[in-house]
Amino acid sequence: MKLSPLNQRRFERFKANKRGWWSLWLFLALFVLSLGAELIANDKPLLVSYEGQWYTPVFKRYPETVFGGEFPLEANYKSPYVQELISDKQGWMIWPLIPFDYASINYDLNVPAPAPPSTQNWFGTDDQGRDVLARIIYGFRISVLFALTLTILSSIIGVVAGALQGFYGGWVDLVGQRFLEIWSGLPVLYLLIILASFVQPNFWWLLGLMLLFSWMSLVDVVRAEFLRGRNLEYVRAARALGMENGAIMFRHILPNAMVSTMTFMPFILTGAIGTLTALDFLGFGLPAGSPSLGELVAQAKSNLQAPWLGIAAFAVLAIMLSLLVFIGEAARDAFDPRK
Repeated sequence: MKLSPLNQRRFERFKANKRGWWSLWLFLALFVLSLGAELIANDKPLLVSYEGQWYTPVFKRYPETVFGGEFPLEANYKSPYVQELISDKQGWMIWPLIPFDYASINYDLNVPAPAPPSTQNWFGTDDQGRDVLARIIYGFRISVLFALTLTILSSIIGVVAGALQGFYGGWVDLVGQRFLEIWSGLPVLYLLIILASFVQPNFWWLLGLMLLFSWMSLVDVVRAEFLRGRNLEYVRAARALGMENGAIMFRHILPNAMVSTMTFMPFILTGAIGTLTALDFLGFGLPAGSPSLGELVAQAKSNLQAPWLGIAAFAVLAIMLSLLVFIGEAARDAFDPRK
């Protein structure tokens, strides 16, 4: 797809910001790697060879009886018994780089949990004996996917609400602004905590709760663009030619309003990650046991004698949020009409 001359200039300005450009590539690389978390950190082998047959336990569950065992339950590939069954038939296993997933407990620790970093657990373990690096990889994926979904949905709602207010004005704008003033004055974090305490929240329930309040961040920006754009000459000409209001709004005015919207989206993404981390830290976020960066921060607070937990949590959050802020700054400069 060929870019217009204006978008080409914007892209070149974005590339000219080296910090934002390399932050984008680094963030995308980390995100793509986290999407394949099961192939990087897992307590099941990637590939098993047994009696000339190949098996992929990371994608499919196999009962112990497949490998000559006695019980029709899923095989525990770390069990010496299962490993001996496979090796007796000249079989072999290929393990992921990190032989633990986010819920795996290392029962072979030489010290009480939380255990310090070692060759087995590169970033150590938490107070339940779970590998910290594996939980970081899975937690990074959940945080980014949650924030991306929330950002996209809240942006759609915010853009539509701002467009309707700015284009129609009058009572639509007046009622919308009064509603926003009331809704934005509510203590969001306290309400999320109260609502989350009624039910056991999961990914989608928590997403819906946060979506109730996150859509307001773009309304004022889009509203201002539509208030300005509805009186421009080309909009009046389109209306005089009989074009419908919906077509004028989303075909002519919205592309100009999207400039300011695009510059805000990385910062909305950062705020969503921070809110999810705060809720998980307080215990009102994802279900217990879920790989969560906020839960890792809570573990660091509760285990001050294990500084590797706090260092790992701080490093991951600082790097992730800094990359997003740098990307947002580069996008803001690229879409700045003054440049």
